Amino acid sequence: MFKKIEIWVLYLVLVFVFISYIIFGAILRRELTGGGPYIPVITPLSKVLVFLSEIPHNLKYMKSHDVRTPNQTRENRFGSLSGFIGDANEKEKYLLLSRYDGDLKEGVVELVDLKSFDVLHTWNPDINSFFEKVDKVEGGVWEHLMRDNNNDRFRIFHPILFEDGSLLFQGNNTPLIKIDKNSELEWMKDDEFYHHSNEEDIDGNVWVCVRYYPYKIDEKYVGDELNTYSDDGIRRISSNGEILFDKSVSEIFIENDMEYLLFSTTGFKKDPIHLNDIQPVEKDTKYWKKGDVFLSFRHQSMVMLYRPKTNEIIWKGIGKFYHQHDVDILDDSRISIFNNNSKNTFSGDIVDGNNRVVIYDFETEKYSYHLEKSLKKEDVRTITEGRSQILPNGDLFIEETNYGRLLYFNSDGSLRWTHVNRSKKGNVYLVQWSRILYENEDIEKVNRFLKIKNEITYNE
Repeated sequence: MFKKIEIWVLYLVLVFVFISYIIFGAILRRELTGGGPYIPVITPLSKVLVFLSEIPHNLKYMKSHDVRTPNQTRENRFGSLSGFIGDANEKEKYLLLSRYDGDLKEGVVELVDLKSFDVLHTWNPDINSFFEKVDKVEGGVWEHLMRDNNNDRFRIFHPILFEDGSLLFQGNNTPLIKIDKNSELEWMKDDEFYHHSNEEDIDGNVWVCVRYYPYKIDEKYVGDELNTYSDDGIRRISSNGEILFDKSVSEIFIENDMEYLLFSTTGFKKDPIHLNDIQPVEKDTKYWKKGDVFLSFRHQSMVMLYRPKTNEIIWKGIGKFYHQHDVDILDDSRISIFNNNSKNTFSGDIVDGNNRVVIYDFETEKYSYHLEKSLKKEDVRTITEGRSQILPNGDLFIEETNYGRLLYFNSDGSLRWTHVNRSKKGNVYLVQWSRILYENEDIEKVNRFLKIKNEITYNE
């Protein structure tokens, strides 16, 4: 028979359990908010507790979802379609296709001739060897690198091609990397987290998105531990990595009387801005000046025209797009915006219908939509990320990032070609902010690189 337990023993056990819960929660919170400096026993224990706490969630996910390999798409929506399908372009154009190769299990970049769909050159950098050069002190800001950003997982975000065949890119919250035509490392900047878009300006410098730690704004608002706040910034660098301009977006908001957008919502928001694109202005017009930049803030559903020279917000647009990406300048008075049209609902973040390409005309102060019926017909609906480019003749290039698909529409709305990033085993993998190269200076850049490449090959 069971023996009776003294009541004081039961109370003691309850007190012990209560204190254990508090300690468990405190250690778990420490890890989930960045980990802080390394502390013997505590730091290893916190990682174990995170692993244990995620077991129920992971089991539930495995039961209700197909377990995907890294960078596999959310679902296979395109039957057995693979590679390029459709008619090649008649005029000279190139595609800088950044994709995760599901056969190699690595990120690659391919230069594709859109008149033939031939791959003219491939870059396949060894990310593992690059990141071995980064100081990954346990508990430091780069400790996660080899865990989450190795060759098997790394996505080559929005590469820029230079005429010598070098590429500039980053992952998402990784160092900024420049490689040569042979995929060898030229230089790497690991002073901040780099993320999202890279855009070259007319002077040959590059605008990049950064995320600061330590934070640029007062810790009384955001704390001082890693990962408690996403302090996004805009940075202009030279082609050799020299910093020419650097500014926190949170500071821009605060200094332009928009602080209420950061700290007035219900509950503290870790990522209230989410900068995802910087588009530099190349010349003066009635509505902007050379040196200005258009900025896209996903979590504000806002596009802004900002003047770095004077730290002024010239214009901001809201209300006609949701969680948008990719701002482009079309002419002297119009811009286009890739509108994800995704909305936060009780069941999660969903695309409300389909993605849309929005045009705003500063002269008429009106919005319109480009090839609306075509995007609806082809069911274009990436929830996050995504790119669009309206060409001068009205043709439209789309990257449906989440689903590994590229689309090219003729100006009349007909679909000219698609590309589905499918592996030989049939799985579809992510594409990673590809570029269509069609302007004269881009074509000349490609041709100069190909000439150098061919001369080297011939001499060998």
